[in-house]
Amino acid sequence: MISLSEENYLKAIFHLETTFKKGVSTNALAEEMETKASSVTDMVKRLSEKKLVNYKKYQGVKLSPKGRATAVEIIRKHRLWECFLVEKLNFNWDEVHEVAEQLEHVKSEKLTREIDRFLGFPKTDPHGDPIPDVEGNFIKTSRALLMECDEGETAVIVGVKDSSTAFLRFLDKNNLKLGSKMRLVHKEDFDDSVLVETETGELHLSKKIAANLFIRLTNES
Repeated sequence: MISLSEENYLKAIFHLETTFKKGVSTNALAEEMETKASSVTDMVKRLSEKKLVNYKKYQGVKLSPKGRATAVEIIRKHRLWECFLVEKLNFNWDEVHEVAEQLEHVKSEKLTREIDRFLGFPKTDPHGDPIPDVEGNFIKTSRALLMECDEGETAVIVGVKDSSTAFLRFLDKNNLKLGSKMRLVHKEDFDDSVLVETETGELHLSKKIAANLFIRLTNES
């Protein structure tokens, strides 16, 4: 049996592995989990004993096949619950993360399958993140960050890197959502802020905002 705390660690390691290809350091994991490095070391040892991770001192920790499958299933449940809350219970996209954090630990495989079917097998969650299918496969998506665009290019918002309440409310306030179209008018050399033309007018966005918006380039001129 895997505890709620252990599941949270597996999910955190999964996300960190995209940055730490050779192994997630205990310090990075401690920062992600907002705890002490000594507590992380104790947890990693427990996960290793359950064959959920592979850990070597000074080389970091990596998920085992069993650990990865568990982490992906947790992510699948989290993102399906976010879809359910937004589409069926009228939650806003900035309200669902914390609720889904609780619901993702429900153990019923049947419940997960039935929610997936009920929702019509969605491919992405309300924040644009891919939802793993029942076999744990993620759909391949072509996307980049707004800050990586060149002047004159047009794009559509397809996701957010930061799903915090503050960031999502900023987007709502400025009429930016998944599917919103924009053209990058100017990129400021001094601070990498950008001026974009949206469907509702021109908008200045800071480097931090541009670094947290996933877009897909379009062929519009």
